[in-house]
Amino acid sequence: MSRATPRRRRAALLVGLAATLVLGTVVTGAPQSVAVEEPPTRGAAGIGDRYFPLDGNTGYDVRHYAIDNRYHIDSGRLTGTTVLSMVAGRRLSRFNLDLVLGVDDVRIDGAPVRSFVKDGRHELVVTPADVIARGARFRVTVDYHGTPSRARFRREDPWITSERETMATNEPHIAPWWFPANDHPRDQARFDITVSVPAGNQVISNGELVSRMTERAWSTWHWRISEPITTYLAFFAAGRFEMEHGTARGLEFTNAVSQGLRRSDRSSAMRLLRRGPGVVRWMERQFGDYPYSSTGGVVTALPSGFALENASRPTYPYLGTGTYAFGVLVHELAHQWFGNSVAVGRWRDIWLNEGFATWVEWRYREAHGGPSAQQTLLKLYARHPATDSFWRVRIGNPGPDRLFDRAVYERGAMAVQALRHRIGGRELTRLLRIWLERRGGGNARVWQFRRLAENVSGEQLDGFFDDWLSARSRPRRTVSNGLR
Repeated sequence: MSRATPRRRRAALLVGLAATLVLGTVVTGAPQSVAVEEPPTRGAAGIGDRYFPLDGNTGYDVRHYAIDNRYHIDSGRLTGTTVLSMVAGRRLSRFNLDLVLGVDDVRIDGAPVRSFVKDGRHELVVTPADVIARGARFRVTVDYHGTPSRARFRREDPWITSERETMATNEPHIAPWWFPANDHPRDQARFDITVSVPAGNQVISNGELVSRMTERAWSTWHWRISEPITTYLAFFAAGRFEMEHGTARGLEFTNAVSQGLRRSDRSSAMRLLRRGPGVVRWMERQFGDYPYSSTGGVVTALPSGFALENASRPTYPYLGTGTYAFGVLVHELAHQWFGNSVAVGRWRDIWLNEGFATWVEWRYREAHGGPSAQQTLLKLYARHPATDSFWRVRIGNPGPDRLFDRAVYERGAMAVQALRHRIGGRELTRLLRIWLERRGGGNARVWQFRRLAENVSGEQLDGFFDDWLSARSRPRRTVSNGLR
């Protein structure tokens, strides 16, 4: 209601007084407010990340995924049903899910929807029979099928497979190739992952093994992770694996190594994975409690070419027996804090993942008799002259095509170590612990870390962060840049 002018208010009062004198009565009472119902809206295709405009969707939050897939390893064909437990963030007349497979049916709370249609290769558009109220909890069931290895989107084919083994693991995208998802790190959820494969094969996934059973020609494995995780960190590996379950240093673990590797390589890979619980306990002393209730790892015989920090159970190619292999193990376990527990708010914030995990590698070597992290920083600084393209990547915003550029990892770690040298080791440890305590289980942006670093250290760090994260040039070798 607009505010009346003094003149109009006075006129209104005179009219009211006149009416009272004529009628001889006064009617009193508060004005009745009329509730205006929020108009229904359509959830957007895309959560708002400029790097990948169609990633994720708006209008709801997924709280839990119950995935039940059947996968033919030899042919690569997958059929499945996923139930998504969701909460509406607004009145929804329509919403999207991310899925590159074919869709057979969609139901909401067990009832048919008004319509469902694939809009392009990536978007599943669902129109419910009735508008979903803001705050309502509802379940969406999607039946689907396809051959993930043949599915393409944005020139991506992230499925890693052979006729004997499959790894549903990749970054930044893998989820829509095997289940319908709100595929962006900003929407984290708990997972129950059930996968059936031909008998004689194993399935490894996140969290704890709930059950396994063999019926007729199929073996069904049910895994559960009770902590919320992002969609690209959910995974499954299927094939013939040697598996170990147990408890080490008070931490439950599951390790698996592909039988496709030579026997000697299987033995060395398993020895590497067994070192994981000790590394986790060291990291707990540095950064606080481990974010998950179990740990472990999977080593594949597939030529994936990368390791990935899948929540609670990273996946690796065979890396040999040297210090490089152990460094990768440390890196992926560091991600359980930096990248998993604290997930990026947008993909441009990838420094918060890769720069910090790489720095933890350096810090671990330093703490166990290797070169100091500062020595590693200065060695890399000297190795790359100012004209080197290494300095052209803006690691605080590298662009979608350079998310995993070497500079994001190495210069990212250099920036963390330079900050440590600038503000002091104790202050950095305090900063990281506060960061993980406040942001753990959620998302974070680079600007939030910058602000917290200034608050904790009491120093003005704009110039430092601009030189290390934003500039396309070699940082000056100064005390303020942590290089002297």
